[in-house]
Formats: sequence, C-alpha cells, structure tokens
Amino acid sequence: MTAPPSVGGSERIRLFLGLRLPGAALDVVEAWQHVHLERMRIAPREQLHLTLAFLGHRPAADLPVVLEALRAAAGGAEVELRLMPVRYRETRSVAMLVCDDEGGRAAALAADLQERLERAGVYRREGRPWLPHLTVGRFREPPGLDPNLANMGTYVLIPSDASAYLSRLRPSGAEYEVLASVALGAQV
Repeated sequence: MTAPPSVGGSERIRLFLGLRLPGAALDVVEAWQHVHLERMRIAPREQLHLTLAFLGHRPAADLPVVLEALRAAAGGAEVELRLMPVRYRETRSVAMLVCDDEGGRAAALAADLQERLERAGVYRREGRPWLPHLTVGRFREPPGLDPNLANMGTYVLIPSDASAYLSRLRPSGAEYEVLASVALGAQV
C-alpha cells in the first residue's frame, strides 16, 4: 500500500474509494469518449475510476480507519476483477458506462468494503445496490445521447488496484488526488 499524505485531524476532507484502471484500459475509454461525448465535459483520464464507496466530507482523523478498511477488503479481494462496459447511461448530470461484473467479484469487494466502513462508523450504505460504472462525462442538461459501444469491442476493464481518493471541488470541476493505493489480493 502506498503511504497516505499527512492531513490534520480536525480538517474535513472529501473522500471516496475506487478501483483504478491501468493505462491500456484508460486509452480505450479515452478514445471512445472523444468519439462519442462531444456535447459534454469529458471526465479526464486521471479521474476515470469505478467508485466502491463515496464517503463525502469526513474528519481527516478518520483517514487511518478508512485506509485500514480499504487495505483489508482489497487484500482479500480476487486478484483479477473483470468488468465489461455493456451500456451507456445518463443521470441528471453524469454520463456513465455501466459494466457487467464477471462473477460478481467487484460487487463482492464493494460489499465487503462498505460493510467494514459501516462497522467502523465512517460510512452508511446507500439504499440502492452498488452499480459498477465508470463516469465518463458531466453536463448541465442531459444530452440524450445513445452512443455505440461497439468500437470498444468486448474490451474488459481489469482494475489495477483499489485506491482512496481526496476530492476537491473547484469551479472547473472536481480534482482527485490518490491518497493511497492497495493491490488487489495483497493479503496484508
């Protein structure tokens, strides 16, 4: 696991945990975005991830507990999670690629992590089931796109690791910083 930066205990930070993608997967997604998502603000390459749990604003003092939950869940996860983009979806402000989770392994990791975070008192699950997806763009008004996924072929996204992200809201959009990363199946 990479070491987290030091942050003050009384400071509040905006956190989420997610699966990072390796360069080859990012290349495929980025090429697809530039062909199909011209009518929105495309999510930059460094922001592409699959969210496992969004914690929101938390006291910085919670970070060690959050990282321990991430370390334990990711360490016990299947080494190779396989996610295939199967459809495009728009919400009121986000464009996403919804993925098929081969064998439910990513969902199992998300459930384990969320349970650990809940037991630690730093998270409360959403009422809806976890949806494996990759946010690929943002907009003010849904453009109503129906882009083709065929040029992605049967590309499978295989996450490189699980990470804790610091999210800073800016007028130009959110900025993400990886605070720590854990190899999947690391068994620490």
